[in-house]
Amino acid sequence: MSLYTVAIVGRPNVGKSTLFNRLIGERKAIVDDVSGVTRDRQYGESEWNGKHFHVIDTGGYVANGDDVFEKEIRQQVEIAIKEASVILFIVDVTAGIMGLDEEFAQLLHRSRKPVLLVVNKVDNSKRQIDGVEFYSLGFENLHFISSLSGSGTGDMMDAITALMTEPTDELVTELPKIAIVGQPNAGKSSILNALVGQERNIVSEIPGTTRDSIHTHYKLFGKEFILIDTAGLRKKSSEKEDIEFYSTIRAVKAIEEADVCMLMIDATKGMTSQDVNIFSLATRKGKGIVILMNKWDLIEKETMTSKKIEEEIRHKIAPFTDVPILFISATEKLRIHKAIEETIDVFERRNQKIATSKLNEIMLKEILSYPAPMFRGNAVSIKYIMQLPVVVPSFTFFSNHPDEVKEPYKNFLENKLRSHFNFTGVPMRLFFRKK
Repeated sequence: MSLYTVAIVGRPNVGKSTLFNRLIGERKAIVDDVSGVTRDRQYGESEWNGKHFHVIDTGGYVANGDDVFEKEIRQQVEIAIKEASVILFIVDVTAGIMGLDEEFAQLLHRSRKPVLLVVNKVDNSKRQIDGVEFYSLGFENLHFISSLSGSGTGDMMDAITALMTEPTDELVTELPKIAIVGQPNAGKSSILNALVGQERNIVSEIPGTTRDSIHTHYKLFGKEFILIDTAGLRKKSSEKEDIEFYSTIRAVKAIEEADVCMLMIDATKGMTSQDVNIFSLATRKGKGIVILMNKWDLIEKETMTSKKIEEEIRHKIAPFTDVPILFISATEKLRIHKAIEETIDVFERRNQKIATSKLNEIMLKEILSYPAPMFRGNAVSIKYIMQLPVVVPSFTFFSNHPDEVKEPYKNFLENKLRSHFNFTGVPMRLFFRKK
């Protein structure tokens, strides 16, 4: 049974994203006074009196505007309405009933879904009286709230859960999370849409279309996981709007939340310094990583072209070069399933646990054949190795002189761990302790 879903809809700037943030208990949606900030559907999870449900935030619905994104926003809103179990129709008491509200009301009446008409920005008794006029939109279930202060939202939540006539599933929170990261217009939304088979996110040739990180529950090869499509990461110098700043923060948070990152690179531009920065951020956070050279169909192929480009990439990302690199085209669906398959493999490698006995049996032989350099005439010996019970693969080496194990020998040990146990695409941590 799928989880109960609540969609928040309405025209621009009525407070949808503020209410969304309040319901999920975190500042997930971007909130700004600029019209049209929320473009894609944004998913979250909420709980009230022991009942769990999904919440969808949508872009502001505009009937007939000139904005390049308005057609796509309308489509996204209509998809959200179809997905919803109940709809929160948000209006603004300070603006009164507007033409867009009436057009939206007609759309919702045709949907035949349960609708709660939520009159927002009601923070005093006068505004509550003013809000009575919204009964004319034809909805019986009316709620006066302030999404900013939270006033009235408790009664609204009671009404939502009262409509939940069927028991809901427990939230699935431990699914593998894969973040699609990269610079604006590298093809992140395109690959997600190609995989999912529907216009899950708005795709545009305009850089920076995806401003929020979007979570999509996905199933492939018999495995379930979450794909996270992020706003394109930009250099700080190009973050001229607050929205771009928020988006960068959101993308960084998505990396932190993910288990594995798919780094999308525009093959027509090659791997830039900003791509290297994104790669470094993901690896510092201990995330698995797969590099995808997208738009490969636009590259004129020569003999050994892909091998040459791969060598250049590994040179730029050194010293951590044990990373899968795939040449794909999201629009042509070239090797996109291979990309997901490889990413799943990285996730599984990141989560592998090596038995202590096996670890010591193999690694102590390698250490015996190539001992650590001596320190002041004294042998530096390693007696025992164990894997730590943490998410990022981490190993402790117990030595008589742990501080004297230098970087080249640490690199040797890491390379041997990788060669014996296959940690391709997975950063690891090595620690040295006194024995």
